[in-house]
Amino acid sequence: MRARTFSRNTDRRTSASGESGQSLVEFSLVLMPLFFILLGIIQFGFIFNTYVTMTNAARDAARLGTVYVYDRTAVKSVNDAARNESIRTAVLNSMNMLAKTSPHFSTSGTWTQSGQTFTDGDLVITYVLPTGVTASDTRTGEEITVKAVYHQDLVIPLISTFLPQDADGRLPLTGEVTMVLN
Repeated sequence: MRARTFSRNTDRRTSASGESGQSLVEFSLVLMPLFFILLGIIQFGFIFNTYVTMTNAARDAARLGTVYVYDRTAVKSVNDAARNESIRTAVLNSMNMLAKTSPHFSTSGTWTQSGQTFTDGDLVITYVLPTGVTASDTRTGEEITVKAVYHQDLVIPLISTFLPQDADGRLPLTGEVTMVLN
């Protein structure tokens, strides 16, 4: 009797270890897709946070640009430079914990002008004169558009193949806001 009982226990152990091996294989097959889904959710969270932060930074900066106090003793180009610098400072201050240096966001403090568009690296400020508004030194009534581009790192290589990338392999996220100057 003992031999039979021992034999039955051995058969049960073999059967149980075979099933646990199968469970381990099934778990490993399911684990990888779940892991990629989890990483995708985390990457989306980073992207969404950056997008919201950059939109808020552009909004704060545009608002500051609309209430800029014009200095009547200075010429228009000096006032534009001062307004643009205050906008640049507001964008940088509103970026919270995002990287404020190159390669993620670059500004040098040197503005290039093309018509009514001022560019400083990843920050572009455009003044537009709507129809029915007369041009003035103070730019009152004109529309100001602040556009700030942040270059987000993509942590998940698989996700980066489906998203647009800049030359450095980063996802460009743009915050752009238009307001009317007071």
